[in-house]
Amino acid sequence: MLEMTDLVDLALLLFLAVLAITIAKQRNLFVVVIVMGFYSLVSAALFTVLDAVDVAFTEAAVGAGISTVIMLATLLMVGTEEKTPSQPRILPLLAVVVTGAFLVFGTLDMPHYGDPQAPIHQHVAPRYIEVSGDEIGVPNIVTSVLASYRGYDTLGETVVIFTAGVAVLMLMGQALRFRQRDGDA
Repeated sequence: MLEMTDLVDLALLLFLAVLAITIAKQRNLFVVVIVMGFYSLVSAALFTVLDAVDVAFTEAAVGAGISTVIMLATLLMVGTEEKTPSQPRILPLLAVVVTGAFLVFGTLDMPHYGDPQAPIHQHVAPRYIEVSGDEIGVPNIVTSVLASYRGYDTLGETVVIFTAGVAVLMLMGQALRFRQRDGDA
């Protein structure tokens, strides 16, 4: 019999699937951006239910927050209606297939999922599992590793993402200024 948490997980996953299909079928780009932001919020809720609060926070901040703002700003420059290509484009499809093939090839020598003899399980992971709850006081091991043991690394990653976001916003602002200037001429 399914427990209540399993039903919540299943409902959130089903809702994510419905949102993904909605995104794929839409032609109005404004609606796509809004539904994608909502998809990110539901993903963050799912991560929270799964006790991955650090991932949920990142998904809410980056996925639903800054990504939605950047995509809405982009729509100011490109318009809200999808333009259908005049001819089929084989090059983008080929690039995706080749990239996918390289990614699959790169996973062939990985250890099997859940293998207790995998290198990742032989280094510091046993120590984190055994003592992180007592040392840090956080029940989620991933959160304790990211926020404490690797705190400076996580801070550095956050700075890089923030800098990239600011750079994109500056470039989009510059493009809007050029567009306004060209419209005035």
